[in-house]
Amino acid sequence: MRLCIANGRAAEQFEGEFTDWYGLDDVSEENAEQVTRCAPGFNAWQDPHWLVHRNDVAAFIGEVGYTELAARPEALDQLRLGPLMGGGHDTSRVASFLTLLRQGAGVMLFRCTARGTHLAYASAS
Repeated sequence: MRLCIANGRAAEQFEGEFTDWYGLDDVSEENAEQVTRCAPGFNAWQDPHWLVHRNDVAAFIGEVGYTELAARPEALDQLRLGPLMGGGHDTSRVASFLTLLRQGAGVMLFRCTARGTHLAYASAS
């Protein structure tokens, strides 16, 4: 039997999880287990967490920079209005920060599997 993360065998054999449950409160236990036991984790500056859209887990695309975000305006808007940006109050500071982002800067991009909406969060200190 081959060990594999995607089918859950690795998590079963090692009695572990690859991703934390943080952020998965609003999804079914079955979907949360699919993420925690059958999806590889990722690194973030702060506690990594999986994004949810309309009570369903989103697909993790990867860590991105401004170029990738600019092609997905809904994800960029989510960052502009997020808590890291102070709710979007100082628009010039937020715009400056966002345009300086490069891959590896701690912005995680996800995609809603039902609607294709892109979601993002910045993991920075």
